[in-house]
Amino acid sequence: MRSLPHALSVLLLPCLMAPALAQQDTLGYGGPEGLDIYDELEAGEPSNEPVIPNMVVSPLVWDVNDSLSYIPGYDMYCHWNTDAIFDRGNTARFVHDTLHLVLSQDDCDHSLPCAGKLNSGFGPRKGRMHYGVDLELNTGDPVHSAFAGMVRISKYNKSFGNVVVVRHQNGLETLYAHLSKRMVEPGDLVEAGDLLGLGGNTGRSYGSHLHFEVRFLDQPIDPALVFDVENGKLKAHTFDIHKGTFAMIAAAKASAAARKYHVVRQGETLSAIARRYHTNVNTLCKLNGIRASNVLRIGQRVRTN
Repeated sequence: MRSLPHALSVLLLPCLMAPALAQQDTLGYGGPEGLDIYDELEAGEPSNEPVIPNMVVSPLVWDVNDSLSYIPGYDMYCHWNTDAIFDRGNTARFVHDTLHLVLSQDDCDHSLPCAGKLNSGFGPRKGRMHYGVDLELNTGDPVHSAFAGMVRISKYNKSFGNVVVVRHQNGLETLYAHLSKRMVEPGDLVEAGDLLGLGGNTGRSYGSHLHFEVRFLDQPIDPALVFDVENGKLKAHTFDIHKGTFAMIAAAKASAAARKYHVVRQGETLSAIARRYHTNVNTLCKLNGIRASNVLRIGQRVRTN
């Protein structure tokens, strides 16, 4: 593992074609209780204002060409933000028909972050999107970088706990959350298989596990499309990204927008709610993960479709 000069770890150089300020991330991920987990930029979190030093790495002036040379994927992202975990507001949306990414040249240049079995996959979970996969591990187990790259994020976050984000040369970023300990800092250069930290149960987590994500231009990709998680190997040495790669996210958002809920009032029962919405108690129970014998609370939201 190597580190570039300290100035790089805090540098946020604006691209000539992109705004310099990052926007807040307001979209969510369904945790064990269906709560949003991507709320790292709510009140109390560090400011997302860019930190711009003197722009001088003595005795030379650091310019955009240096960023293009040293920072992985800078030509795609046009920023290097070591504070905001996601920057959907500044990142260009995927507009290509198909983009052919090279993931690996050899068996030694990639690594599944940990050897644990898959506990929870990518996709809708209790009404929210789960934007990664959860891999089983014990607190203290090593967590490795999936590919070579540069550490962009290494910090504590109230939802992700100890979290590390690595950007790779092909533009992919990988995220490793709920660590008990972080072993890298922003600006560190890592190789595939290098130690990033130790597994844990920090942040909004219910039991030790690794939450692992793969993203391109801040848009989530199912890690199971890249890795054969059960066998710990890449599915292929290349990966084609196209608009259909993100179709599941779009479908889930459309589905969520179409959902309707009823707020329980005093004296209401599941039977009464079912009659009102022309459905039945069994359907309401399945939609809400409850039993017919459950007592409803005033103010409780009951999904009706």
